[in-house]
This record gives sequence, C-alpha cells and structure tokens, in this order.
Amino acid sequence: MLKKSLVLMSISAAFYAQAQDVSVIRNTVEVYSSTPMVGSAKFNAMAGANGALGGDANSLLTNPAGLGVAISGEVSGTLSILGNKNKSTLGGSTIDYSKTRGDLGNAGGVIAFPLMTETGWKFINIGINFSNQTLDNVIQSPGNNKIVYAFDKDDISKDAALAGHMYERYGNLSKMSFGVGANYNHNLYLGAGFNFFNASLDQYDTLLYRNIANGSTEAFSKQDTPYSERSSGFSASLGVIGKLSPNFRVGASLETPTFWTINRNYYFYNDPVYGDDIGAENRKFTSPLKATVSAAFVASKNFSLNVDYTLGLTKPDYKVYGGAERELNDFFKENYKNLSEVRVGAEYRVQQFRLRGGYSYQSTPFDALTISRFNDAGTVGDQSYSNMMLSDRNTLSFGIGYDFKSFYVDASYQNISSKYTNPFMRGYMDGNSDSSYYSAKNIFASEAYAASEVKNNRNNFFLTVGWKF
Repeated sequence: MLKKSLVLMSISAAFYAQAQDVSVIRNTVEVYSSTPMVGSAKFNAMAGANGALGGDANSLLTNPAGLGVAISGEVSGTLSILGNKNKSTLGGSTIDYSKTRGDLGNAGGVIAFPLMTETGWKFINIGINFSNQTLDNVIQSPGNNKIVYAFDKDDISKDAALAGHMYERYGNLSKMSFGVGANYNHNLYLGAGFNFFNASLDQYDTLLYRNIANGSTEAFSKQDTPYSERSSGFSASLGVIGKLSPNFRVGASLETPTFWTINRNYYFYNDPVYGDDIGAENRKFTSPLKATVSAAFVASKNFSLNVDYTLGLTKPDYKVYGGAERELNDFFKENYKNLSEVRVGAEYRVQQFRLRGGYSYQSTPFDALTISRFNDAGTVGDQSYSNMMLSDRNTLSFGIGYDFKSFYVDASYQNISSKYTNPFMRGYMDGNSDSSYYSAKNIFASEAYAASEVKNNRNNFFLTVGWKF
C-alpha cells in the first residue's frame, strides 16, 4: 500500500478559515474522545448515573470503586436494539433517514471475595465489563436548485445544480474493562480499572449535482474518501466512594486519556504521480482526561437517587507527524470546549418490582464557529453557528425490572436527541492540498459550504437477563 502524505487531510487552525475535512473533526470527538455508555438495562434506565451507588460490573463505566459495593457474585447480558433517525433540512426540503440495529450491547460480571480477617477490609471483588455501541450514522441532505455550479464557464449546457449530499459512517465502538474493588468496613470503597477500546468504521462522503439542461445526475467522492479506520486504545481509571451517613454517599473517579492508534486505508484521486489509487496511513491520538464526581441518596432499601457530573480536563491531541496534525491540534486548542455531562438516575422498589428513570445532559463540544456558506437563495455569506457538526445532547430514559431472587430481568427505553448544523460541499485545490470532489468525468471545487440542519433522535431499547450467586 502507498504511504501518502497527510497534508491532504489538512484542517485549518480556525474553522472560520474553512476547515477542509469535517468528518475528521466530528470523529475525533464523537468516536475517539467518547466512551461507550451502553450498560445493562438498569444502568441505561438510570441514564448511566451510578457513580456513588455501584454494586455491579457497570461500575467500570463510571467509577470502579463501585465494584467494592457488591456483596455477592453476579453475571448479566444485555440485548440492545438501537434506532437512529436523522431529519435533514436544506432549502426548504427535508429528507428522513432511519435505521434500527440489534446487537449485544453489554455483558459483565462481578466475583465477590469475602475477607475472613480481623481488619476492616470486608471484600475484594473482581469485575469485567464489555460495552458495545454502533457508530452507524447517515445524514442525507436534500439539494437546492439555486446553488448552481458552472463546470465549464464557456458552456452553460454543463451548468449543474446541487442535487444532494450523503454522509455515511458505519461501524462499532467497544470497551472491555477489567477492574478490582475493595470494601473497607462497608463505609469506604476503592477501585481501579483497565480499559481496552476498539473502533471500526467505514466512511463515505458523496456529493450529487444535476445537469440543468438534460437532468442527468453526477456523483462525486471527496478527496481521500471513502476510507476505513481500524483503531485500538487503552486507558486506566481510579475511583473512591465514601458513606457520609447510612443514607448519603459521595464518589469520585478519574479516567486517564485514551491512547489511540488509528490505522486508515483511503481512496485518493488525481495525484500527479499515482493518479487514482488507495493509500494507507496511521496516527496516534490522545483523548481528554476525564473526572467524575458523584453523590447518592439511599433513603431505604426501596429508593435510591444518584447524580454524576463528568468533566473533560484536557483537549484532544494528535501526535504531530506533520502539518495536518499540527493544524488539527491548533483547531481544538482554539475551538474545543471541554465536554461536561450531568446524569441523574433513580430507582424505586416495590417488593420484587423495580421502577427506574433517568436524565442526562451533555454540553456542546465547540465554541460558536463561523463559515462561508450558501444560503437558501444560493448566495454566499458568512454565518456563525453554535451547534456546528455536533451539539448538546439530551437523554431521557426509564425502565422496569423484576427480581426472582437468584435471577432477574430488566428492560429499559432511552430517547437521545440533538440538533446540529451539518456543513458539506466545500473543497478546493492549491499547491499544498487537495480537498475537492471527484467523479469519473469532472472535478468539483467550492470555497463555500452548504449547510443542512439536522434533527437527530435515537430510540433505544434494552433487555437484560442476570444471575446472582
């Protein structure tokens, strides 16, 4: 495979200076700086809020000290049915896309080891947890007949209007965690975990233009697409939970950055030496350091409430091999806001029945960004957006469960919603870089974006079967 210069993937230091490859920025945050949070149906029903409660293997998703809370062994498996719907609007037209996918969303277990000693140490517990989520996302933006491109300035019969755009990403992100938790006198819990990540994605960026004279449609692929990435990463976590009283607990945890190795294969076009061919490259990436603080109120054996707050303490960072990574890092230094998330979850027990609910809010990852873009009338102007590429996210969830003593069954539902602006179409050639779009016949270049508005709704269902021993 050809080792090709990364300069073709160049990203401008400030987005208002017209970043070239939106997908690199989006995936940096959404894939490589994210942690899979698909837990058991109970965990998901409570919106992932368990940092001060713990008690099962899902503690490795928030605070490994929660492993020490367990006083018996437990294993569980969770089926996830994940639904994704995008409604993309441009120029007064809207296209809906939806997809539902079933998979093994979570599996885990805890083995509890009582310590028969005279000291205050009561348990040493070992846990393992696997969390898996789909990366599938398709944004199908409509066209706009007022956005016209002249492929030949001397021949108006070759003028074409924007017919649409398709952003496609398919793949999975998984996290395998191993941890140990300790219980001191049923008042203090300590824990540590090791996390191994794997990401697999295939991505496409296709632009459509329709000839005004004869109605024929031409498809263009963006330079260096389609591409595939196969990546692996590692992080570690530490945590503590303390009982302030029989009813109140507090917790804190720290997860190191995830250290990623990203391997990519991609198509490139119109190279002066190699023409159209396939290239390969790799990158090293470090995700943000994350801290979580938690508080829980346990009124009785029948009711508990947990609140988590997670904050990213550092910014995404690529190891610099050349100008591309340097410019990416400059962009994140200037425009990235440290992500924060608040999660609230509660459980109420009525004999063997369990009723659960939760809510979480995750902040937008970027400051307001300004781009040069085509408006609905087809003219170009600068526009500032507070929700460019990704935005804040709201999660509402609820669930039920039934405890058969040794066995239990839980079910839950999640709705995750967000609204963001999707920029596309910009691409140009100069002496150092090429981010244009290519078809079998023509080259398309534009110094301005088109920008569709996307409403995203994810409707997820989970079913867990577990055994306590």
